[in-house]
Amino acid sequence: MDNKEIEEQVKEIIQKIRPYINRDGGDIKFVKYDEGIVYVQMLGACVGCAAIDTTLTDGVEAILLEEVPGIIGVEQV
Repeated sequence: MDNKEIEEQVKEIIQKIRPYINRDGGDIKFVKYDEGIVYVQMLGACVGCAAIDTTLTDGVEAILLEEVPGIIGVEQV
């Protein structure tokens, strides 16, 4: 799978995750994919939230690692 295909898959999954993050007043935006790492920007109530690390690792990262071959991590920018 090439980078463009991976990027499209990641964007689709982020769109499925967004409503759950929106429910708590936050948002997530895809920034880029580079060498196995997905870079996202957390917005709204996510900024400064104590649970942001849990949301990223146990939520977003866990789903992407499971669903998209080649993903090795998620980083917030």
